[in-house]
Amino acid sequence: MTKELKLQWKTGKGKDTFNFMATNNSNGYLDMELLRFTTVGSVDDGKSTLIGKLLYDSKSIFEDQYEAIKKTSELKGEEYINLALLTDGLRDEREQGITIDVAYRYFATPKRKFIIADTPGHIQYTRNMVTGASTAHLGIILIDARKGILEQTCRHSFIASLLQIPHLIICINKMDLVDYDKSAFESIKKSFKTFASKLEVKDIRFVPISALKGDNVVKRSDNMDWYEGPTLMYLLETTHIGSDLNHVDCRFPIQAVIRPQTEKHHDYRGYAGRIAGGVYKAGDEVLVLPSGFTSKISSIDTYNGSVKEAFAPMSITMRLEDEIDISRGDMIVRANNKPKIGQDLDLMVCWLNEKPLVPNGKYGIRQTTRDARCIIKKVLYKVDINNLHRAKNDKEIKLNDIGRITVRTTKPFFYDSYRRNRITGSVIIIDEGTNETVGAGMII
Repeated sequence: MTKELKLQWKTGKGKDTFNFMATNNSNGYLDMELLRFTTVGSVDDGKSTLIGKLLYDSKSIFEDQYEAIKKTSELKGEEYINLALLTDGLRDEREQGITIDVAYRYFATPKRKFIIADTPGHIQYTRNMVTGASTAHLGIILIDARKGILEQTCRHSFIASLLQIPHLIICINKMDLVDYDKSAFESIKKSFKTFASKLEVKDIRFVPISALKGDNVVKRSDNMDWYEGPTLMYLLETTHIGSDLNHVDCRFPIQAVIRPQTEKHHDYRGYAGRIAGGVYKAGDEVLVLPSGFTSKISSIDTYNGSVKEAFAPMSITMRLEDEIDISRGDMIVRANNKPKIGQDLDLMVCWLNEKPLVPNGKYGIRQTTRDARCIIKKVLYKVDINNLHRAKNDKEIKLNDIGRITVRTTKPFFYDSYRRNRITGSVIIIDEGTNETVGAGMII
């Protein structure tokens, strides 16, 4: 049974009202697709302003929030309402007018729910950009129409490619400052396409915008009638992301074993986790790693009750017909479709810590729900992000650097290449002394 849910937002002085309607099931969950996207770009390219404009024009700002940033803008003597203050929440960010930490914002339209990660543009905060973009379905790269492609544009585009973000929208911003000149847009578009030929990105779109004035953000711009493409909001609402997940290779890492041990569920034994790939159905024959035992799925339980089938990225509890010793870190797969199993991993790593990587150093390592220790066997090269060349003579991996390394783990991991599965193909490297995450790795 479904029912209609109505929400209202007001903006400005309450003159504008946005009615949002969606269906939800009997348990109260909105039945809409979630899109995670990140905004990246050089300093002062307008990332925070763009997000503020998206929130404002989609009527997702509460009246008290609007009044607060309006007063702050007036106190700073600004001629316009600085919507960037919606995401620049740290005091240092507001004082310097830059983004330092990753800021997350949530909003919805009648077609989709969104989680935005506003990431920093400065070189010294590259690690924050990696954090914000690691789970994104889509990336928005902003380019200043006056400056064109900069070093940071190349850096962020390479990281987006490295993180296998499937969709990129290149927003040529501040078109109002170049008199909405079509040739300025076309020139940057041509240059970026040439650079992007070196990257691995499936889908790239280009949109000329003015984040400050709202041109082509939510509504079409009368100032750029020469542009015949969709607005940014239309692309966010319609970009197809259902096929971005791997629904072929069945991968179910176990997070916990559920044993209620109550009178009602005395013999209940379920294996809980989040599906990392593939489709599982009740009655399917499965293989448990690392033991190698096989069984059949007796039922698949969710928060909303039992289901006949489940797929990535659902969180479920799986029950098997046979009682097998399964614990956290194990993985349930198909017998004829197993992941790679091994202790030697070849990684592209982004270093996140001020202490440089130590060759032959020992670290903790985690992949899905499996923990182990590892030793850095070899540093193969460091990537020069400015030109994407391999610096084989410079092998010191420091904060914000990206390089290729090989590691050996103390126990076997069950993994796929990051290109094939972003969940089973990623690892984090941990400093055992401080328990800090010092590196984010993508398995090649």
